[in-house]
Amino acid sequence: MANAHAMNFAQISGVELVAAVDVEDVKARAFALRHNIPLAFTSLDEALAWGEFDAVANVTPDRVHHPTSMAVIQAGKHIFCEKPLAENFAKADEMAKAAEQAGVIAMVNLTYRNVAPLQAARTMVQNGVLGKVRHLEASYLQSWLVSKVWGDWAQESQWLWRLSTKHGSNGVLGDVGIHILDFASYGSASTVERVFTRLKTFEKVPGNAIGEYDLDANDSFTMTAEFENGAMGVIHASRWATGHLNELRLRLHGDRGALEIVHTPENSTLRACLGADVENAVWRDIEAEPVKTNYERFAQSIEIGIGEEPGFRHAADLQRILDLAIQTEAERKELSI
Repeated sequence: MANAHAMNFAQISGVELVAAVDVEDVKARAFALRHNIPLAFTSLDEALAWGEFDAVANVTPDRVHHPTSMAVIQAGKHIFCEKPLAENFAKADEMAKAAEQAGVIAMVNLTYRNVAPLQAARTMVQNGVLGKVRHLEASYLQSWLVSKVWGDWAQESQWLWRLSTKHGSNGVLGDVGIHILDFASYGSASTVERVFTRLKTFEKVPGNAIGEYDLDANDSFTMTAEFENGAMGVIHASRWATGHLNELRLRLHGDRGALEIVHTPENSTLRACLGADVENAVWRDIEAEPVKTNYERFAQSIEIGIGEEPGFRHAADLQRILDLAIQTEAERKELSI
């Protein structure tokens, strides 16, 4: 993801990459060389003491987001942080409050806001095209634990923290669950009010441990949710979704029509069943206009001095839902926000 950030920001007019930070000097220098970045630091404190920059892209493991982001905010720098904002709502809330008090631009890279069909679908929902949204289905299917397209997690230790709770991971719920929750709530133009969730961790290797990593973080989840607009929803995600490299799907069913958004690495599509087509369940493709990326909107926000979404407060609210989902698994009962 650090490479993705660097490449995206480098393409934006007026944006200059001035320094890279990594605790390992060789990695920091290699990254800086790859992306034509003039300076490399081995500590955030050292970079902040130098201070000749406007903003930071925080692309660290989940448990490192809180201490590093707090230091950046306290230094008065704008920040663009990877998701999830933190491991729990308490830390995420502290980060959001700190950003609000400091008056800095603070955005979270919920990357699927970049999907044009999702933006178009939200506008249609807000304009009443579907009528009242009654039901939605959302899924994030990923074959990360089955396919070696991204690398071999069993042989390459850099992946293992994502599977270990003691290394700060909330499993598939925290890693991609936050994406599909945002996808569903943003697309439906509503927010989750009540949830009930089941989490499942499957045996991946004998004893579910590799070296210092206990592979105990959840691999799959299913969630039922009730939204502020009254709609009921079914949301699920898995890293064991054989045959799906990385697919997000959202179906929205209203009393006047329906929409389906599908996003894969190859393309994004939007289909609708509207008007007279509702009677015979006829679906038609809809073209969606390109949208600005989160990277572009973050840079623009700094330039004009006005915050953009998705911001830290929104990400903290999503983390509250994730925390509640974990609680419902433990207590085996539905809970409200």
